[in-house]
Amino acid sequence: MNETEFIFDILKYALAGLIVFFTAWFIIKNYLSEKLNFQRMELKRAGLKHTLPLRLQAYERTVLFLERVNPSNMLIRLHTPGMSAREMQGLIISDIRAEYQHNISQQIYVSDRAWATVKQVKEDTISMINSAVNALPENSSAVDLSRAVLSHLANLETENPYDLALSIVKGDMQSLF
Repeated sequence: MNETEFIFDILKYALAGLIVFFTAWFIIKNYLSEKLNFQRMELKRAGLKHTLPLRLQAYERTVLFLERVNPSNMLIRLHTPGMSAREMQGLIISDIRAEYQHNISQQIYVSDRAWATVKQVKEDTISMINSAVNALPENSSAVDLSRAVLSHLANLETENPYDLALSIVKGDMQSLF
């Protein structure tokens, strides 16, 4: 056997070894990558199994908050005969803030968009109540305040902000499925 045949034999075996090595490396790499992806999916699925009920509950509570601060519901719920507009204003603002504080932890489980909508509704409702009270005569009753607020809502040129907020929150919730 001469030198060139010996070198060619070594090259054949080396090339065959490299082909086997890279084939095995490629197969093992793909296998490990698939296994890692599968484990990630399993962890995500297990996490969703535990967080999905919490997220659904958070969306339910968010919808409940929006329904409770909607003036058409809130004014009826909080009205006490003989109450002045200023007393009603204080009661409404106190109730809105208490409801908001009670539900503030829900922002962890709802989307940023949904929570921003809830926060905006809270601020807009307080602002609307304050504006309505300031536009009324000093000795106005809670009924006068209720009429002013409901009239303002009825005369809005845009969609009812409470219905719009509910549709945003419900849409975000439906994206969970």
